Amino acid sequence: MSASMLDHWLFFLVNYGLAVVMWSCVGRFMLFFIPALQPGNYIYRAFRALTEWAVQTARWITPSHIRPLWLPLIAAFWLWHFRLGLYFVMAHYGLTPTLAAG
Repeated sequence: MSASMLDHWLFFLVNYGLAVVMWSCVGRFMLFFIPALQPGNYIYRAFRALTEWAVQTARWITPSHIRPLWLPLIAAFWLWHFRLGLYFVMAHYGLTPTLAAG
């Protein structure tokens, strides 16, 4: 691991964790369209356990007339924007890596 990766461990840890949850929300939405998938399936339960906090947060800030089917995608949308905003905040405080001049 390079010194730059160790210097910016907080940025990489937070960004990677949020990216995993964001893409898992997209995967949870796509799993909905597999008709043979039972709610007790271990893959679906893993996706649900990983993303439930994000979907519940999206449910809290989304208007109630939106169908629950769309909530994982809405959660991914909000996580994307949260990651982007967090990047700018961390960049402002010098916590993000920069490209080295060549």
